[in-house]
Amino acid sequence: MADEDVEADIRAQLREALSSAEYPVSSQMDLVPALPEGPATRFESGDVSISAMEMATKLGGHQEFPYEDVDDLVDDVMAALKSEGLL
Repeated sequence: MADEDVEADIRAQLREALSSAEYPVSSQMDLVPALPEGPATRFESGDVSISAMEMATKLGGHQEFPYEDVDDLVDDVMAALKSEGLL
């Protein structure tokens, strides 16, 4: 699977999972109720597989809460995944 396809797939999964959160969100804990399997929710595509808990641990320093909408949040998560070499 091409890198662009993996990125698009992960972005779509994140957007779907996080769109039901009550925005604005002011912390990672505000997102947990939106996740289908809580912190164990996994985002997978191609060779990429990462849980919400792993993201919270590895990407926490990249996020700038509060987030007013899902698109801004997902944009930051995707940038952080790339920055950390996870995508």
